[in-house]
Amino acid sequence: MSQALHPMLNTAIKAARSAGAIINRASLDLDILKVNAKSPNDFVTEVDHKAEAVIIETLLGAYPGHGILAEESGREHGAKDSEFVWIIDPLDGTTNFIHGFPVYCVSIALAHRGQVQQAVVYDPTRNDLFFASKGRGAFLNDRRLRVSKRTRLTECLVSTGFPFRKGDNFKRYMQMMEAVMPACAGLRRPGSAALDLCYVAAGYTDGFFENGLSPWDIAAGSLMVTEAGGLIGNFTGEADYLYQRECLAASPRIYGQLVALLSPFTHVIAADAAVAPGETTVGITPEDALAAGVKIERDPSGATSPAAPVKRVATRISKETMAAEKQAAAEADRKAAPRPRGPRGGDAPF
Repeated sequence: MSQALHPMLNTAIKAARSAGAIINRASLDLDILKVNAKSPNDFVTEVDHKAEAVIIETLLGAYPGHGILAEESGREHGAKDSEFVWIIDPLDGTTNFIHGFPVYCVSIALAHRGQVQQAVVYDPTRNDLFFASKGRGAFLNDRRLRVSKRTRLTECLVSTGFPFRKGDNFKRYMQMMEAVMPACAGLRRPGSAALDLCYVAAGYTDGFFENGLSPWDIAAGSLMVTEAGGLIGNFTGEADYLYQRECLAASPRIYGQLVALLSPFTHVIAADAAVAPGETTVGITPEDALAAGVKIERDPSGATSPAAPVKRVATRISKETMAAEKQAAAEADRKAAPRPRGPRGGDAPF
């Protein structure tokens, strides 16, 4: 690499390459790999843990005062109150890895006060190093990255991720695919969100969307996209996506076209933090609200269909209050028959 890199980015690159070496060695003996299931179809291996450990050791060895948010160990390591937080996925694409399908990577991002400043995504099977510093561009090895220049969605290749966890809303996802597939040239599911975002940055694909994602899946890739001239947000096009469990990224001209298709399917909620009274929440369904502990008040139009997202006022409520209100709503439903009202349950976004 000919360009001078930020010291923190250099440290992240060192950590990513060390983790990549562990992954490559393990890929030669997949038959003896120990695999555990965190939940149905959600796997973790000893490689995930070893790769994460070497990343954390490298980062905290250089910056002991920084915080850590990692897929396998959460916030167990590092300073809990630091303004600098490393967001780590030691092996994004574990299911691919354990099957020998060569689409997986190491993802490391550094956020300062919640904003991603440095990012590394390392593909050990191809020795491809994606990296970016805020305001200084995104690169693949020594090549500067730019998003695709296509302007018509009908000519575009779009990547996504399929639902796989118990409780995922498969019906909603089929509706999303039904909306997107006829509108584009092709839909792909490689199986690693971090690489999907890097491929948007590199112009290999023109857009990417997925829900059910965690910060470590998308933090590093998000900076790649924006530094390559692309846009990233949630399904309604807003910039609040890192903790919202849904992500949409694309080149600028394609981004708006995908928002038009995907905004009916948003279920943005406040994640990992209480929703402040009066905060605007867009497109959240009553079912998702109930599952997440968010109380919904209808807007004056009375619109409720997720096919026409509306702005509603949301406040965090307790499980006890939620249960009581659900029971009260059920009583009201019975009295008001044949026009049932109130939530009927649904899939939890977490």
